[in-house]
Amino acid sequence: MSSPRFRELRRAYGFDEVAIVPGDKTINPDQTNIDFSINNLTFSIPIIAAAMDAVTDPKFAVTMSKFGGLAVLNLEGIQTKYDNPQDILAEIAATANDKATALLQKIYSQPIKENLVSERIRVVKEAGAACAVSVTPANTKRLAPIICEAGADILIVQSTVTTARHISKSNQGLLFNRLRESVSIPIVVGNCVSFSACLELMRTGIAAVLVGVGPGAACTSREVLGVGVPQITATMDCAAAREAYMKESGRYVPVITDGGFRKGGELCKAFVAGADAVMLGSVLAQAKEAPGQGYHWGMSHPHPALPRGTRIKVGTTGSLEQILFGPTSVTDGSQNFIGALRTAMGICGAKNIQEMHQAEMVIAPSIITEGKSWQLSLPSC
Repeated sequence: MSSPRFRELRRAYGFDEVAIVPGDKTINPDQTNIDFSINNLTFSIPIIAAAMDAVTDPKFAVTMSKFGGLAVLNLEGIQTKYDNPQDILAEIAATANDKATALLQKIYSQPIKENLVSERIRVVKEAGAACAVSVTPANTKRLAPIICEAGADILIVQSTVTTARHISKSNQGLLFNRLRESVSIPIVVGNCVSFSACLELMRTGIAAVLVGVGPGAACTSREVLGVGVPQITATMDCAAAREAYMKESGRYVPVITDGGFRKGGELCKAFVAGADAVMLGSVLAQAKEAPGQGYHWGMSHPHPALPRGTRIKVGTTGSLEQILFGPTSVTDGSQNFIGALRTAMGICGAKNIQEMHQAEMVIAPSIITEGKSWQLSLPSC
């Protein structure tokens, strides 16, 4: 007698469980086009620096723009709560591990200073860089007019999970279709991990979607809440929503895979899974130019009642240019991410990101261990 089944689970896959299949033709890596666009804004590399205080400050945003990418400034963090953010960042870096969370909770409990919101944006714009900023849904209505007036180029509305239908005590919650009508700049929304949620967000008229719940190196949402979907499956499902919405509306909405990256191979797999761009946090926190001084912490870490992150020491491994473009002597794929992407595209015969979406991928849980006995047995330094 068979037992009844209440739920049937489907298998979901992360970066380490899949591999890219080489194409039937190959292309010189330097002939690949990796441009990425949000509305009428085009970037020469499809990499976005995360809206995390250890990663992006105004100076880092300017540097990232010079290299052809985009960095997102967190408008609810240290940069807009303190006139002297460098002193605060130094204090975080100097604090012992067992006291870091309590310190961050105290630091982030301070209110946002609206004059600093404008000031930080203007610093980026006056340097000639594209300026993207991030706010949570709770503060979007209040800060959106200030953001637009200051001259920001992209508004990102971001939380652990964001949906088009949110139930709250407010009679007039944040409706993205109405926000889009009142804001003149592109609106990017995140984060989501499912086909249906992504499709509903796209139908509100937003410009792009962030994909990923809990994969970040400094995030503990998966442990604390038990929510999340591995990034390959999440990206594939949201890319399927993009294609469905494209057929429905004729409008292409980019999918940005956010979090979980360590090496170049994972970045390449995200694009085959359907990403149009990727958002990096801990990888870029290791740059000499990053404000975290070798440390990194999650955006939900300072929550006053339920922290969902931890401060981690990532170290300083090289310049931003080395991490993005090389040259490098590092052999583990943690530097020259753009070189890795172009090389993988060449191997797959993909001239651009859209063609990379068509590359084949297989389930391959042994892809990083097969034949690597000598590497796996090496003593750690």
